[in-house]
Amino acid sequence: MQKWLHVAGAATLLSFSVACSQSRQQSSEQSNQSTPTEQAVSAAKEAEQEMEGFAIALAPTKDNIATGTVMLMSMGDGVHFSGIISGLTPGPHGLHVHVNGDCSAPDASSAGGHFNPDNAAHGAPNATPHQAGDLGNIIAGADGRAEINIHANGVSLDKGNYSISGRALIVHTDADDLTTQPTGNAGARLACGVIKAAN
Repeated sequence: MQKWLHVAGAATLLSFSVACSQSRQQSSEQSNQSTPTEQAVSAAKEAEQEMEGFAIALAPTKDNIATGTVMLMSMGDGVHFSGIISGLTPGPHGLHVHVNGDCSAPDASSAGGHFNPDNAAHGAPNATPHQAGDLGNIIAGADGRAEINIHANGVSLDKGNYSISGRALIVHTDADDLTTQPTGNAGARLACGVIKAAN
């Protein structure tokens, strides 16, 4: 009888041990299954932040006071610009992406001409043709502040011929008339900033 009890007890212990082992194995498998998913979600979020983490710190050119911060985000088939620029005279001011990411010259002439990979004629940003760097005008209020909310089609923050990453954003003294070649007769450069990753 005692022998039978020992055998039954051993069988019960063995069953319990196997059950625990299977439970641990299932937990481990579930953990292993969720970890790659969590990692993929985290990687996607990081990639999204990287794509969206572009900014421009605008600094005034010599004898001017215009400053601002502009954020850039990939959106649809282009790039969306948003931000505030202050220190402007009330009214319209031309806004363009220039080919060189160099604001070192006192008048920002080091930024070169408009970004124009297709050698297109200057025009309004929604016109055909227009230069890739043509962003039209921003309007400053009586307080000298202008809100930027512009979508530029056909450019990107990725690498490639149409990438604006590493280039410069220029605010001009006058309105862009959207027709005069090759600059829209927008006048001198008030502020300049390089488009770069915010982090």
